[in-house]
Amino acid sequence: MRASRLVTLLLLLQNRGRMTARQLAAELEVSVRTVYRDVDALAAAGIPLYGAAGHAGGYRLVDGYRTRLTGLTGDEAQAAFLAALPDAAAQLGLGEALATAQLKLHAALPAELREHAGRIRERFLLDAPGWYGDAGRTPHPHLADVATAVWERRALLLRYRRWRAPEEIERRVDPYGLVLKAGRWYLVAGGATGLRTYRVDQVLGLCLLDEPCAAAPAGFDLAAHWHASLADFRARLHTGEALVRLTAEGARRLGVTPDATPDGWTEARIPIESVDHAHGEFLRLGTGIEVLSPPELRDRIAATVRTLAARYRAQEDTAHRTVLRKVPQVVAAAAVETESWPGPSD
Repeated sequence: MRASRLVTLLLLLQNRGRMTARQLAAELEVSVRTVYRDVDALAAAGIPLYGAAGHAGGYRLVDGYRTRLTGLTGDEAQAAFLAALPDAAAQLGLGEALATAQLKLHAALPAELREHAGRIRERFLLDAPGWYGDAGRTPHPHLADVATAVWERRALLLRYRRWRAPEEIERRVDPYGLVLKAGRWYLVAGGATGLRTYRVDQVLGLCLLDEPCAAAPAGFDLAAHWHASLADFRARLHTGEALVRLTAEGARRLGVTPDATPDGWTEARIPIESVDHAHGEFLRLGTGIEVLSPPELRDRIAATVRTLAARYRAQEDTAHRTVLRKVPQVVAAAAVETESWPGPSD
């Protein structure tokens, strides 16, 4: 661990020039005293660095010195491919390896390319999860074991929760790859039922087996399989259609090009997954939509609106009755207060 930290310290000084002990301690997540000891160890090993005190002080390497310790370890090479997704690398336990790999890559670049790479990092950022994902969501406790199974090509025994009955199942699977989609991790694995995709956050328990997983099907490519699965999912997703009328705001929220009739509404046919799903989605538009068909969807929304209206009306009636009950008390209190109020002073 210390050897890795010494290499990182050396690469930091090579890439960034002068750095104070406090800055190095923050980067390495150690105490300032530990930095002092590490610097002494590097100096004892013959590394030409020196320190200066004062406001403009700090540690730096002798001009012209460059380390050749830029070869990547296995973990660093794996992490390098997640350079655009530091959060994903951290969830897989590769956060430290990624940081070291980036330092090594940076150190190996010519000066002009290092400057260009630095500008890119300063000015562009990829934030993959959607707006309404779980903010600050912690990695799923089984993600590390699933990732280990994928790295080491080891079979898994999964206890999994799915959406249809029976909801809880147990399967032995052969892990072929992990996919990060909109902030969620998915495991692509083979098994007795063929290739399947499992949401890692739906894994209830697992056992990492001491046996290699079966070979992937001939010609299997993770990216191609995932994109084909998405295309098939979308094709099966919207199997129905609804005829609706939309206000300008409703059309905007549904991404429909407004083609308003004289009364200001736009009529459109919208693909839907199911009556249940469309019921929830269309209710979110409030008064911006009117469903014309299918009849069961229109009736379902009308029944929901009637239930909501009755509920709010009951709440208003209760509040009104409460006010009426209090009126006599308020009037009586006012009368007493008026009788006891002193008259004008003489």
